[in-house]
Amino acid sequence: MPVTTVTPHIRIDEQGRAWIDDSNVKVVEVVLDHIAYGWSAEEIHAQHSHLSLGQIYAALAYYYDHQAEFDREIEQSRRRADALAAEAAGSPVRQRLRASGKL
Repeated sequence: MPVTTVTPHIRIDEQGRAWIDDSNVKVVEVVLDHIAYGWSAEEIHAQHSHLSLGQIYAALAYYYDHQAEFDREIEQSRRRADALAAEAAGSPVRQRLRASGKL
């Protein structure tokens, strides 16, 4: 499947991921800044000045148009991260760090 522009500033890659045009930023990255930090588009722009306000607003609009899909993807990623963290908690390296008081 070729890369497709679906709306101004947003393109979909071969794997179905939404990206902000002319950048190496995924839409979900902007969305996570908005959700996790409560940042407005203006604050996201202040933190990521390489993105235009138009690009940021387009990413947020695309998120709200596809919110259920994004929220499902974010929740799946969180669960994977939690599972990996739980697996790593008992690793030999972490045990040695814990025993030496460094963790």
